[in-house]
Amino acid sequence: MEHPRWPLFDLRIRTARLEIRLPTDDDLEVLARVARKGIHDPAAMPFLKPWTDEPSPMLERGLLQWGWRHRAEWTPQKWTFNGAILFNGNLVGVQDIGAEDFASLRTVKTGSWLGREHQGLGIGKEMREAILYFAFEGLGALEAVSGGFADNTQSLKVSRAVGYEECGRESVMRRGTYSEVIKFRLDRSKWEAIDHVAVDIEGLDKCLDLFITSIEPPALT
Repeated sequence: MEHPRWPLFDLRIRTARLEIRLPTDDDLEVLARVARKGIHDPAAMPFLKPWTDEPSPMLERGLLQWGWRHRAEWTPQKWTFNGAILFNGNLVGVQDIGAEDFASLRTVKTGSWLGREHQGLGIGKEMREAILYFAFEGLGALEAVSGGFADNTQSLKVSRAVGYEECGRESVMRRGTYSEVIKFRLDRSKWEAIDHVAVDIEGLDKCLDLFITSIEPPALT
């Protein structure tokens, strides 16, 4: 089934093991259950906003609202593609990519999470590589930025493994205490110089205008 009025639902980013797609309402329900089962050690907090501290059912409701909000607020000037990750046919996490004024700046920002039971299989690195391929090859990005807490060694390891370079540090409040965030940047020339996982993109031609430009709405009569 195609979605001519919201073609983002038909966009697919695939590797040999993974598929990334915009989550439907049913997908969001499954992702909420994955998140509820755990993403990280409760003693740690990898997110700037500690949304995983919320008890059930607030955590699940918040995840649904997060998905709905990004759909509702999407414009070519400011968008976030919160891609659901399918591994062996199962939803296991999220790899998002977002931008503001992308048509002018050509800069994207990435973020992700993965259910704990699916960690340690190389999925985190592969889904980051796939979304970077989408950014640089599909959308024509010039740079990608990301960040992670200094004590989130796994996230930092993935960023460095796919070519990001450290570009600064800042102190932020996390769970009421100061914590250090390491900032990363990957420019197009560096990305082009490294090997990538093979990626196939399907359906971008039908929704490219939602990422880069806009179509004027019809005049009201």
